[in-house]
Amino acid sequence: MRLRHIEVFHAVMQAGTISGAARMLHISQPAVTKVLQHCELQLGLPLFERIRGKLYPRPEAHRLFEQTEKLARELAGIRRLAATLKRQSVETLRLLATPSLAFSVLPPALSAWRERFAQTQCELAAMGTAAAVEALRLCEADLALSLHDPRHPGIVAEPLAEAPLVVMARAGTWPAAQRGRPIEIAALPEDVIGLPAGDPLGECVAEAYEAAERTAVFRTVVQTYRLARALVEAGGGVALVDPFSAALPASTALESRPLEPRLPVRLYVLSASHAPLSHAARTLVESVRAVAQQALAGAAH
Repeated sequence: MRLRHIEVFHAVMQAGTISGAARMLHISQPAVTKVLQHCELQLGLPLFERIRGKLYPRPEAHRLFEQTEKLARELAGIRRLAATLKRQSVETLRLLATPSLAFSVLPPALSAWRERFAQTQCELAAMGTAAAVEALRLCEADLALSLHDPRHPGIVAEPLAEAPLVVMARAGTWPAAQRGRPIEIAALPEDVIGLPAGDPLGECVAEAYEAAERTAVFRTVVQTYRLARALVEAGGGVALVDPFSAALPASTALESRPLEPRLPVRLYVLSASHAPLSHAARTLVESVRAVAQQALAGAAH
């Protein structure tokens, strides 16, 4: 007997009728009849007496039912487990993002993604790259957005977009002819809102200052690009900001110029090497990629 034979046979034994078994299995009555007939043909003996359109189990059917009941229960358990796994993998997506990306690229990307995955639950959290890597390794998250490649053996870092670090200032800071054009470190004001020394981009900036034979004077140091942008908007000075925070959302009160020499900033999606992304997660990644690249293209014009 095949598994499908056992499933249909048990349904008929429990329901007592072909129509009842069809309702239990969510299939048509002819389908139940066909499988039952094929089962009897393979066994080489009838399992039911058919009298005036009704089915009466033969003694062989009762003995077979007793022997296969445990297997039928196990099959039902497998179906329940499969349904649970489907709900967990498709309906829940756990996403992490560094603060700057959580407030810049992610909102419009998630909004576009929701149009296709309206019923999928999405759990969001903002945290630093190191904490995100640990969460991915412990299977506490499915993917993370970061501006840094952690270069961890258990983490896959896929680049989605790239643009240079930008200098952001309030609108009107530079002459109209200079807007959007690269600005050299030598032309920056002495006091710039900077990045912490432990930040990978902060270290690149410090090296660029040394190469330009300038002393970096960061009287205000921030942990997040979003905070740097907010300080600039409030009149707190000029800041070094990632291009994604500079581009989204657009503001007429601010303007930005790429830093010279060019310091590339890459947007990565991080995932655990042992856990491939689901269809929903991959679709969200492509939405983030599209939003980031569109924002960068708009900022360049």
